[in-house]
Amino acid sequence: MFYYELALLKSPLNNLTYQSEEDIKIGTKTLVKLQNRKVLNDAIVIKKVEKPSFKCTDISEISNEYYDEMMLQTAHFVSQYYVCSLGEALSVYHPFSKEIEKQNDEIKFDSKIVLSTAQQKAKEFLKQKKQALLFADTGAGKTEVYIKIIEEHLNDNKQAILLMPEISLTPQMQKRLEKVFDKSVAIWHSKITAKKKTEILKGLQEGSIKLVAGARSALFLPYSNLGVIVVDEEHDESYKSDSKPRFHTKDLCIYIAKKFDIQLVLGSATVSASSFHKIPFFRLNETFHTTKKTYTFDESDANLSVKITNKIANTIKGGNQVIVFLPTRANFKYQICTTCGKSVECPYCSVSMSLHKNDLALKCHYCGYAQQIPESCPSCHNGIIHNLRVGTAQIEEELKEIFPNNVIKRFDRDKIKTNNQLKTILNEFNKGEIDILVGTQMLSKGHDYHNVKLAVVLGIDSVLNMNSYKSREKALSLLIQISGRSGRKGEGEVIIQTKNEEFFNHYLNESNYQEFLESELEFREDLYPPFLKMAKVTFSHANGLKIKDEMDSYVRILKENKSLEVVGFGQSPIFKMANKYRYEIILRSSNVKALLTALHSIQSVNASIDMDTIY
Repeated sequence: MFYYELALLKSPLNNLTYQSEEDIKIGTKTLVKLQNRKVLNDAIVIKKVEKPSFKCTDISEISNEYYDEMMLQTAHFVSQYYVCSLGEALSVYHPFSKEIEKQNDEIKFDSKIVLSTAQQKAKEFLKQKKQALLFADTGAGKTEVYIKIIEEHLNDNKQAILLMPEISLTPQMQKRLEKVFDKSVAIWHSKITAKKKTEILKGLQEGSIKLVAGARSALFLPYSNLGVIVVDEEHDESYKSDSKPRFHTKDLCIYIAKKFDIQLVLGSATVSASSFHKIPFFRLNETFHTTKKTYTFDESDANLSVKITNKIANTIKGGNQVIVFLPTRANFKYQICTTCGKSVECPYCSVSMSLHKNDLALKCHYCGYAQQIPESCPSCHNGIIHNLRVGTAQIEEELKEIFPNNVIKRFDRDKIKTNNQLKTILNEFNKGEIDILVGTQMLSKGHDYHNVKLAVVLGIDSVLNMNSYKSREKALSLLIQISGRSGRKGEGEVIIQTKNEEFFNHYLNESNYQEFLESELEFREDLYPPFLKMAKVTFSHANGLKIKDEMDSYVRILKENKSLEVVGFGQSPIFKMANKYRYEIILRSSNVKALLTALHSIQSVNASIDMDTIY
């Protein structure tokens, strides 16, 4: 009889010991019974152990799937650093199948891309440093550098990953990659069908697929010979997982690249302060097309001021297109009573409901609850509801009234729900069939629109005024990314509605972004990442008093630890979510080991731990 320690997939439980008459290889997927449950659980063989003193249950079934050494080691790191069970860490992976055999069909690629002198220097720097950052201005041609690097690795019979923060980027990138790598490239993200995913996994193991491009989940596929990982728009916070395990994809790529000697390229026009501080970078600020950008500021409180509408009218008259950015979707984010001053809140979450006029409903963007639009205030029953913080749907509606003869469409998560809808609207816009595109941050994600001559930025002050140590970086980065969509060839104009003209005007030029990063790092020293590590522990429960007591008891314990600092504790900004009350503790420390030890000591089932929290 053999005895094994197994990690239960998706389970928060620690590893358990089982027995088998068969000698099973480490990493093999098995099926096991848990207590008296009838349903079998997926479990991974982690290590062989001595016969324990207690009685063991038999492993019910041995699967044809397995996790290789790279997956096991990375998952172990994730479980330790991001504070979760090994089973939860392994659950993000797609395993190898013993039934699929590798076929050695070597293909040579020729992109026919000729790099400029500056791009060639960048490529050589990235190769020499092995793990490095490409700090490239909008329009400097970083995609061409990526393709040449990937091409080199594929011609060496290696595999490559190109990560993008959002699937909204994939249609445009897909065309460019398929032009060079044809059927050897696969696109991977949550919206592709289960059948397509099975085909990709098979092709990747057989060797017919050599490059996978997609969102963060593309990192967790069965790669047997990985040569390079490219992380495009590395500054983007979409790379941070918002569910357990709460890993940061970019940081995980840095770990994998260093641990397994793989080339890593991080790239962005607005690189993050942490990458700029920690990773060697090459500054690529020579653009392909001569572009000239004019910035105009508007302090008006109107949703669409006369200044803004005049500029839109002139741009359309000139046969060009306009993009309008807002950080908020729906019609309005808040509904406030003019009599009692209370907002219309979700009954299950302590957040204001967002107004969706077309659906004749107020919706909660946190738990999904929806209700009819009330005729009067639900709190005082006689006050008039006043709408605040305008959203994309409202601006689309107002623009349609001002420009009835033009085509105006929306580009946000309420409107774009499928991959086909995404491709359709991008194709229509690129063909010039849409005059004005109104959208959220999806607009800023590196799309290449050649006929956009005006970018209108609304609501950027709400990003700048967020309660986060990264608010200045997020606001400026977002503004530069959106500005970069205007005037990709020739002249472009950006109009920004803000009360903070002095701040934005000083750093808006991309060449000044490096100056901003240097001053921001100076400000963060001894206080915030990348100089210190920060973590957030959120406690949630339907019983508000019980969960507050639990948080308080941990605060007392954590305050006794001299190696870390309790920065703050109390009610979470969103105090109630999905009918659960929430309290949080913010921790920071210069001692990573001490911080992780403290986090691992929190054994509460009501606690959610976010290491390297971005808020």
